Amino acid sequence: MTFQALKTVATAIALTTILFASATPPSSVNTGSETNLRNDAAIIVQAGAAMIPARSFGSPAGVEHNAALDSAHLPEFGSPNSRFHASTQAFATEVSHDRGETEQQSPEPITPPVMTSPSGAAAVEQRSQGNRPPAAIVESFDGLGAGFEGPQGGAMLRNPSDNSLAAGPDHIFQIVNSRMAIFTKKGKQFGETGRVLYGPVPTNTIFRGFGGACEAMNNGDAVVRYDQLAGRWLVVMPTFRRGPVRPDQQGPGRSGEPAQVSTPGRPDQPGPAVRLFAPPPSPPNPPAQPGQAPRPGAPGQGNQSQQAGPQGPYSMCYAISAGPDPFGPYYRYEFLRPLFPDYPRPAIWPDGYYVPTSTGDDVIQKHACVAERAKMLKGEPAAEQCIVIDGVNFLNNADVDGKRPPPPGAPNIMMAAGGAQLKKVFEDDAILSWKFHVDWKNPANTKVAGPEKIAVAPYHYLCDGQLTNCVPQPGTERRLDAQGDKIMSRLVYRRIGGRESIVGLHSINTSAGGGGVRWYEFRINKDRNVGLHQQGTYAPDGFYRWMASPAIDRLGNIGIGYSFGGTPNFAGQRFAGRLAKDPIGRLTIHETVLVEGQGPQNAMRWEDYTQTAIDPSDDCTVWYVGDYIKKGSASYSSRIGAFRMPGCRRGR
Repeated sequence: MTFQALKTVATAIALTTILFASATPPSSVNTGSETNLRNDAAIIVQAGAAMIPARSFGSPAGVEHNAALDSAHLPEFGSPNSRFHASTQAFATEVSHDRGETEQQSPEPITPPVMTSPSGAAAVEQRSQGNRPPAAIVESFDGLGAGFEGPQGGAMLRNPSDNSLAAGPDHIFQIVNSRMAIFTKKGKQFGETGRVLYGPVPTNTIFRGFGGACEAMNNGDAVVRYDQLAGRWLVVMPTFRRGPVRPDQQGPGRSGEPAQVSTPGRPDQPGPAVRLFAPPPSPPNPPAQPGQAPRPGAPGQGNQSQQAGPQGPYSMCYAISAGPDPFGPYYRYEFLRPLFPDYPRPAIWPDGYYVPTSTGDDVIQKHACVAERAKMLKGEPAAEQCIVIDGVNFLNNADVDGKRPPPPGAPNIMMAAGGAQLKKVFEDDAILSWKFHVDWKNPANTKVAGPEKIAVAPYHYLCDGQLTNCVPQPGTERRLDAQGDKIMSRLVYRRIGGRESIVGLHSINTSAGGGGVRWYEFRINKDRNVGLHQQGTYAPDGFYRWMASPAIDRLGNIGIGYSFGGTPNFAGQRFAGRLAKDPIGRLTIHETVLVEGQGPQNAMRWEDYTQTAIDPSDDCTVWYVGDYIKKGSASYSSRIGAFRMPGCRRGR
């Protein structure tokens, strides 16, 4: 089909959508939205699980719709390269909505990737399992996804999942894309783990009564953290649709310019702390059939109008609990963002909540932001500062594990992988590092220093990067995306004695033609410079291990959870690790299976990320969440597990 024909199809669907959406109460519709029919056509090209190379036609955007609680909060279409908007809003050949996803197979053949590994990469490959016993699985249960039932009903969610997880003293808090749930954790308050106390509810429920974009728009990519330094829960939610134009909004900054102070989204924020609202169960939505148009108001639908002239801002929404209870109350904040706030990766640091974002998958630019943590914890008016950094692949800030903070005044460390997928540079031999210093009294002194190149063993992005047909599955030609172009998961910081360590990882090609987890431990010296301490590529066989997430327990042991797959194995979740004093460069703890996949996924996008979290009760147990497909299921389930590495005991 020609591009013009695709535009014609998209235009017809959009016009039909407008008729459906006309019944939406006008008071609840954000009139500052925008659309681009070139984007709509581009999404159709990208549908069928991206069997043709991704192509960019516009700026990324998109939100999810919930019929019961946010029926008027309509999405903005976006770029096919935007990593979750591409395969989930393609309504011509793939039907996606908040109760699940179905997808028609494209007639285009799937071409297997050419797997290459640069000279020197094999030198750090670990080609056998560790010889220590596997880490103990102390808890394991299903989270949000297919088959989930909670007080507010079921939750079959769109693909990919964007898993986020945090552990508190007595609870487990999970967010999957645009829904959240709270579970019991065995301990002083509950006698069992995994019982659903709350959810699934739209993530923006936490902003109920706050007003503005944070209450009005329910969005994917929300992230939850437990701030061990303060004993508080942090929920960060971006908005992927522009709000109305405001006279106080800022224009986008430029790389090299001083930090911009973000405009507060709401007057007199944060206002009083508010407890979580418990909505009634949502009525079930029947799953869409292959080839069936989405129901009115489903994701990819909306009352869109072309907007000329100035465009309104996006927003970043913060909710900080007043104590260790995940039910709140919460202080809420909104800060306006002039740039698209994709992939927020919150990191806890004493002087701020650092939240880097990607401004789009068709530009090599990142937005490094930090919110005023000290005032947020007190429920006081707070600020956010942001710096634009061009030429950056993907940024992550160091995120504190444990209760021992870095030295006073220490700048936060940001890191990124080298290379650039948009420039077809898939290989590199360095990790880039920056120092982010924030000055809340004088923002003119806020600065980002770097990048510094840290030499590492050469690597090649797994399957050349994101939105690629990568990991094979048995019984189908469909391959899964690996997000191999970036350090995707949180960058973990741990201070033990006089040692400060940072652990990061990414997914790379292996010499055996599969996928491996390249992991690094960096050390910070007395001058606050970062150097490589050890590295390794975990590739004990020719299968695929990818989309990993690390943690460091209180003894300095490193644990890593990751997706595992490759024919004849359906994609599932596994865990490996090492003890602090083991030989460098090796995961010495034998691989543990958290959950085996039971069937194939019929969409290309897989998870986008997994997540680990350290249990604050013992600073020892590593919680982890990732996806798998149950037998006969058309959509994913998430599996939550807790691991404890040898020698790290619960009691202290």
